[in-house]
Parts: sequence; C-alpha cells; structure tokens
Amino acid sequence: MNQQNRPVRPDDPNRPDAPDASDRRHRPSPPKRPVRHYEYIDDGPAIYADSFAIIRREARLAHLPANAERLAVRMIHGTGQVDLADDLVVHPGLVPAARAALRDGAPILCDATMVATGVTANRLPRGNDVLCFLGDERVPGLAREWGTTRTAAAVSLWEPLLEGAVVAVGNAPTALFHLLEMLADGAPRPAAIVGCPVGFVGAAESKQALTEFAERFGVDVPYVTARGRRGGSAMTSSALNALAKEEE
Repeated sequence: MNQQNRPVRPDDPNRPDAPDASDRRHRPSPPKRPVRHYEYIDDGPAIYADSFAIIRREARLAHLPANAERLAVRMIHGTGQVDLADDLVVHPGLVPAARAALRDGAPILCDATMVATGVTANRLPRGNDVLCFLGDERVPGLAREWGTTRTAAAVSLWEPLLEGAVVAVGNAPTALFHLLEMLADGAPRPAAIVGCPVGFVGAAESKQALTEFAERFGVDVPYVTARGRRGGSAMTSSALNALAKEEE
C-alpha cells in the first residue's frame, strides 16, 4: 500500500485535518470546580423548593384570588421582594383566561426583548410564539411621527395579532398607556394583560389606569399588575412563566 492510499487513524497527529502543535498548546483545559469555601445549597430543584416555601411563609397572599397564588409566588421569586404581594392586583379572571389562551396557541406579545427572553420555552403549552416588535424597521419612523417612545410605537404593530393574545408590558409605561388607548379606540381585545412597567415617570400612573380601565371604558380585559413604581422584565417574565404552566 503506498503512502497516498494508507488508511488514516483518527488519533494520527499527521492526518490532514489534525490541529497543529500550536493549536494543541492553546486548547483550553477542562474547567475544574474551585475549592469549596462557603456552605450553600447548590442543588437546583432544592433551591426552587426552598425558595417557594420561604415565600409562602413570609408573603401575605390572602387578598389575592385563590387561583393566583402560584402566579404571585413566581413574581415574588423573580424580584426577591416578598412585600411585592401587598402591591399585586390580580383580576379574578386573569389566570384561567391566560392559561386557556396559551393552551389554544395564542401568542405572547412583549414590549421589550428582555421580557421575551425571560419566557421559559419548555413551559409554553403549545410552543407559543413569543414576539417583540421593538426591532421592526417601521418603529423609529412611527415614534418620530407620533412623538412617542419606540416601545409605544412598537405596541401599535401588535394589532393584527392582538385578538385573544396574552400581552406583556414590563418596561415602558408609555407602552401600557398606548395599549390602553388602542383598546379604548376599539382595537381587538387580548385575552389577558400582564402590565408591570417599571420606573419613576408614568409607571404608577399607567398601572393605575389599567386597574380603572374597565370602569372607565367598559372594556373588561383580565390583568395582573403591581401598584407603584416597581415592575420590570424579570417580574413580567416570571408572571408569564407562571401563567404558561401551573406546575412550579
């Protein structure tokens, strides 16, 4: 057998696709665990179980609908603040409406990419689409034309998908105000609203508007919100994860 036709062994360093010596020298070695200097729980399922048990011991949940307990626990877990329970306002129809919509394959429409990224895919009952239109090329022009934020302008692009959807605002108060104005003007109704924008300008006011929306406009959409300035992507995606699957 000549050299050209000689079989090439997988471990032969001279095979044509073998890394050269410099590649082998710079290949990172497998990571190793550092010396244990602290006592802490590092078992994932145990951390979850202990966290939820602590929340149930410390948080006041009695004022919430019974079917919203796990929703509240997950939202508290996402923020690390047990007193969040005192500020939660949950429409009595929120949990069954959102779960039914998601089981039917409804999309989740998010105001921010961080909210969308925080949704755990394997909790979604139908591999539901989780969408954010903030990066759409139409958004900057609409924001300039209307004199509003890009996040609010992106919400306007939800309209073709809005009927029966689960919508989530976890960043911009202007996005929640814009959504409510759309609904007041006759836009299709979503199945549920997770309205937890965060901030010092407009956040508390937009969430107050959400709680008063049905009384003011006669449009009753189930919702969950947190009064005051608190909110954000982690709180909002935690709520979505709780609504997507009942099991903790």
